[in-house]
Amino acid sequence: MKQYILPAIRLTLVCLVFFMVIYPAFIWGIARLTPNKGQAETITVNGKKYYSNIAQNFTDDKYFSSRPSAVGYNAAGSGGSNKGPSNPDYLAQVQARIDTFLVHNPGVQKSEIPSDLVTASGAGLDPNISVQAAKVQVKRIAKTRGIAEEKVKQIITDNTEKPLLGMLGTEKINVLKINIALDNLK
Repeated sequence: MKQYILPAIRLTLVCLVFFMVIYPAFIWGIARLTPNKGQAETITVNGKKYYSNIAQNFTDDKYFSSRPSAVGYNAAGSGGSNKGPSNPDYLAQVQARIDTFLVHNPGVQKSEIPSDLVTASGAGLDPNISVQAAKVQVKRIAKTRGIAEEKVKQIITDNTEKPLLGMLGTEKINVLKINIALDNLK
């Protein structure tokens, strides 16, 4: 029995040191090398602090719409709806989002609506939308703000984040940043 217990205790101690000290220190060190030093990116506008990596709820027609949130944009807990694509409640919820989008964006066809504007992300807090999701909202925003569509399209171009290393991921737009850019238009 002694030959089994001592190796088990040693393995337990090695695992404790590795998983509670070495591994977290390694991940922390990598995070310190990132642009924000492993901290959330904060943006302060008119004295109010926002976090660009957490989705915000924009419902006014003068702003780009955010991706729907399964958790009500509450950063205290993330999560999806856990409803499958054939669930009638989920399908009704998506259809309601489509109908709402079409009411606020006349002239847009149902087939033109990107999925990220009517379905929540896995965490429910995705702060980004696709470039296509931004472009489908241009007419509404230009009309509501009384500006040329070309200005709105230029803001989309200026705020498009490219894939990591030019190949990992897709182009995306941070909704908070692009809406702040809209408000800063002269």
